[in-house]
Amino acid sequence: MTAKTGERSFAQQNNPYRIEWAVLLGVAALVTAVHLLTNGRYGFHRDELQFLSDARHLDWGFVAYPPLTPLLERVGLGIFGLSLVGLRLFSVLAQATALIVTGLMAREMGGGRMAQIAATVSVALSPLPLFEGTEFQYSSFDFLWWVLIAYFTIRLLKSENPRWWLAIGAVVGVGLETKYSIVFFIAGILGGVLLSRTRRDLKSGWFWGGIALALLIFLPNFLWLVRHDFISYHFLQHIHVRDVAEGRAEPFLRDQVMICINMAAVPLAVAGLASLFVDRRYRMLGWMYLVPLTLFFFAQGRGYYMAAAYPMLLAAGAAAGERWLEILPRIGRRTVEAALFTGLAVCGAYIGALILPLAESGPLKEFALQRNGDLREEFGWNELVQTVAGIRDSLPAEQQVEVGVLVGNYGEQGAIEMLGPAYHLPAPISLTNSAWLRGYPEPPPSTLIVVGVSQEWVGQIFTGCRLAGHNGNRERVKNEESEYHPDIYVCGSPRLPWPEFWKKYQSFG
Repeated sequence: MTAKTGERSFAQQNNPYRIEWAVLLGVAALVTAVHLLTNGRYGFHRDELQFLSDARHLDWGFVAYPPLTPLLERVGLGIFGLSLVGLRLFSVLAQATALIVTGLMAREMGGGRMAQIAATVSVALSPLPLFEGTEFQYSSFDFLWWVLIAYFTIRLLKSENPRWWLAIGAVVGVGLETKYSIVFFIAGILGGVLLSRTRRDLKSGWFWGGIALALLIFLPNFLWLVRHDFISYHFLQHIHVRDVAEGRAEPFLRDQVMICINMAAVPLAVAGLASLFVDRRYRMLGWMYLVPLTLFFFAQGRGYYMAAAYPMLLAAGAAAGERWLEILPRIGRRTVEAALFTGLAVCGAYIGALILPLAESGPLKEFALQRNGDLREEFGWNELVQTVAGIRDSLPAEQQVEVGVLVGNYGEQGAIEMLGPAYHLPAPISLTNSAWLRGYPEPPPSTLIVVGVSQEWVGQIFTGCRLAGHNGNRERVKNEESEYHPDIYVCGSPRLPWPEFWKKYQSFG
């Protein structure tokens, strides 16, 4: 065989991989383009405003979450300023990467081109993954870390090379710096090791090296937690009690189908879980799904917490399904494939209309706003800041000099802090989450514009209060601000001395 012939054979052999890469990159690029075209339609979400505020006060930890997400937001602010599309770009790239890695998982488990496409499209058109590209949220990056851990675990199990524990440990450490709920996935990893033949790695230095690396990466935030008396634990406990009391954990099992994955992909997920337990090599992955699912269920967690565990099931199911289809006649294979992709497309179209801000006006916009509370929370922040500035300007000159703006939640805090400078408003005063840790101004203001609290509350807590304005939005979208915090007050100082007031009314939200 000549060198030229050998080169041609090598190219032919590797051509399928280039095509598969092109397909995976194409799906990821399409999803990225959709987000880039739509992410600037409305405004910031309440949660994004908290990240923006914390990004201006970088630390090794925050009350509501570890430090990585505010750090990334700080980088985004430095590059893009207050651009919605720019600041959400990191979330979009995280989801695009997760899609590509999903296809790679299918390939590693023996899936060909069709399996890789099916797994990637199934994740791309699932509710939670699609949502994660619409906002800058810590869950967007947490989703990617779960997927990467699953991918590195597959590489570990397939190669039986324990050095992969270092990659797993590194991503676990970054995950702990992103969202604390990853401890449930860590429990799944450890459970999978103990309950599968991977337990032999307990004797490997690479396994313990991976654990050491994860702990080393997590160490700065852990030391911050120690210095602050594990305040984040108290925050999470408070939020969990609230969620359970409001019934948010009740649809946990239903949400596995309604929120975590595209309904048409449920057969793939079921087949994937079954195939993982049948194949002794990959059984660890099955436990990595079942252990956190069980823990979240009995701990009464929210249903969407499990969403990042499904790409590995869908990848395994697509690979197993492709092998099963090989025994069918050609027409049978084509029928099953057509049914799957038609179902994914139909469900995906509904999910996209529900989650994405596809239209600035008209029926699509009304459809989404009526059913999607997160989109409704993107309206009214500019109007809030303008109203507060107008109230400040209506005060006597001597009061304007020393006025403060006290807010009731972190969305209002972020709005005043990020959008207020354009109106020369003072930095907000907030008792919520990390803003409480940062304290109140010295000397404290004697006049307060109070936003986001009830008339009963201001009357009990402050002196000399009067109704000064109303909070809403020009498009009359009904959301938390317009429905539950419609009134804005001008008040005097708190009835308690400021140090006592600050200590007594700390809040989590």
